[in-house]
Amino acid sequence: MKFRGPVFFSLIAVILLVGAFYPHQVNQSEKESILIHTMIGGLKQLHYQPQDMDDEFSKNVYKLYIDRIDGGRRWFTQKDVDKLKKYELQIDNETEEGTFEFFDASVELLNSGIDRSKKFYTEILAKPFDFNADETIELDNEKKPFAKNEKELKEYWYKSLKYETMTRLATKLEAQESESFEGTKKSTEELEAESRKEVQENFEDIFERIGELRRTDRLSAYLNTITNVYDPHTGYFEPKDKENFDIGMSGTLEGIGARLQSEGEFTKVVSIVPGGPAWKQKDLENDDLILKVAQEKGEVVDVTGYRLDDVVKLIRGDKGTKVTLTVKKVDGSIKKVTIVRDVVIIDESYAKSVILDFPGKIENVGYIKLPRFYADFNREEGRSCAKDVAKEIEKLKSQNVSGIILDLRNNGGGSLRDVVTMSGLFIEEGPIVQVKARGRSPEVLEDKDPQVQYEGDLIVMVNSYSASASEILAAALQDYGRAVIVGSKSTFGKGTVQRFFDLDRAIRGYNEVKPLGEVKLTIQKFYRVNGGSTQLRGVVPDIILPDRFQYIDVGERDHEFAMKWTEIEPVAYSQSIISLEGLNDWKSASEARVADSETFQLVLENAKRLKNQRDETTYPLNLKGYQTEEEEIEKLNDKYDEMFKQIDGLEVSNLEEDLTQIESDESRVARNDEWVKSIKKDIYIDEVLSIMRDMQNK
Repeated sequence: MKFRGPVFFSLIAVILLVGAFYPHQVNQSEKESILIHTMIGGLKQLHYQPQDMDDEFSKNVYKLYIDRIDGGRRWFTQKDVDKLKKYELQIDNETEEGTFEFFDASVELLNSGIDRSKKFYTEILAKPFDFNADETIELDNEKKPFAKNEKELKEYWYKSLKYETMTRLATKLEAQESESFEGTKKSTEELEAESRKEVQENFEDIFERIGELRRTDRLSAYLNTITNVYDPHTGYFEPKDKENFDIGMSGTLEGIGARLQSEGEFTKVVSIVPGGPAWKQKDLENDDLILKVAQEKGEVVDVTGYRLDDVVKLIRGDKGTKVTLTVKKVDGSIKKVTIVRDVVIIDESYAKSVILDFPGKIENVGYIKLPRFYADFNREEGRSCAKDVAKEIEKLKSQNVSGIILDLRNNGGGSLRDVVTMSGLFIEEGPIVQVKARGRSPEVLEDKDPQVQYEGDLIVMVNSYSASASEILAAALQDYGRAVIVGSKSTFGKGTVQRFFDLDRAIRGYNEVKPLGEVKLTIQKFYRVNGGSTQLRGVVPDIILPDRFQYIDVGERDHEFAMKWTEIEPVAYSQSIISLEGLNDWKSASEARVADSETFQLVLENAKRLKNQRDETTYPLNLKGYQTEEEEIEKLNDKYDEMFKQIDGLEVSNLEEDLTQIESDESRVARNDEWVKSIKKDIYIDEVLSIMRDMQNK
């Protein structure tokens, strides 16, 4: 949806008045003052929910910033934090005035803390560790207070370095005991010395990179803290960061096929690109935090605290090479993920369909997989997901399918235009979504085409990572009572719209202070036709199936300062195509099947384990204890990884008219075979087929 010019240009007019007071010759501090004034002016003028510049705002910025610059509790003691405490209620005033006393004081203390810690690691790693001692380490930084004094801070470092050495040592010992090991075996003492040396080299690299950080890097982190107090999707991008964002969005470079962003000291996986190497490998997931990066047969690099572009450089590489990421999962577990770099296979992100048959249960059901809401806005006749889904529906109708399943699991959204058009394929006509900007009446986006392309039984599958456009479609069809929504306890909960604004456009002239960068800010909110927002709560399915996040909050609910759920007036809507009056019976029948399903009970058992794993964050620093614990975790991982087996009786058939294209290329054949195999193991599709049978028996 295009942004309306007048609103932005009213912002420019406001800021030009501010900018006119600045002299043409400016120093660095004046440039920074212009930058923050311009950014805050934009936030005040355009953000959907602007913040009051008061003590509460100041407290929030203070806490978030302290956590971000020393989330690992590596640099500050409580005494250091106390020195910054006097600024806790002043940040709002400084922001309004365009001054940086708090920021400057924090950088000075941070640099001192880094210099102090530099001495710790060299001294600690000079001696062998005793891995027989009964010690533990707390790995959840949120549970770890700042060290009371330098002695306790040094103890934090000792335990952290010991843990790093121990994990490397355990890996070397395991490799040495494997059947594939070649070479001369070494003693535990020799391997411990090697591991310590690797940790030493790694931290030398970390401190070297920290030393290369510019003031602009630090300032960018501070400005992002301010913007993130507005909401987690609003952020400041200095020019280089915006370039990296654009590259990440394109998804066309050789690499792993994942979008990344900075989150405090960490790099977080924001989304997996359909058709990319990470998507094919399947172990890397949304919200994974990347802790370490290792090249094939290369050193392991701890990337905690690295700039995003430096992490991206380490992960990118030539097609066919391998990169191993050590990631922290949302459940708190640490896992190594090895990915073979490749180009993104674009056609894997397009809509595709098959016929599902389950003799004795239900036959001839159409299944459409839509990985994302894509659209080519550069060409009038460019490809769009709405057109493609319409084509898949026509192909399935020609096969006289008894029902259609539309799978939006892990679909992170995309084109709003296509959501409206696609929703209209299943209803006569009417409103699909309300889009509201601050201080304005909602704009109702409608399907104005009275034609109904598909009138039969429809189930939409979603999960915790169905976001944005996926949630709009699911919400609309749920409100209309047109489809049964089946999936996780809730979808992602992203019900907001962001736009990028070039700060340079807000100041005429003053080329000596440019480029200032850009700000991505939340300007609108999505509302369902029933008046409720999709923000935060997401869409709660009609029939909920358990998954491994059953007891963990993921998605928007896991973000600090996420915008609240709100509601506005509903709009009139109705459909007379199909009735879902048997929904309660279908829900009860599904719950009974899930309760009797050994696999679904294993899913719930695993979900409880992951919740406990996330809560229990204290780990042993005793080598034998660590090895025993890792072996137990590995056994459980294997047990739960193997719970999804081929479903007896489920048949999957490609449509005749798709076979020519599939068989035109060996790689297409292989990818199709892999897709069909994954469907045959999917217990969620199996249960959805049972729900479809119940619908047809109404």
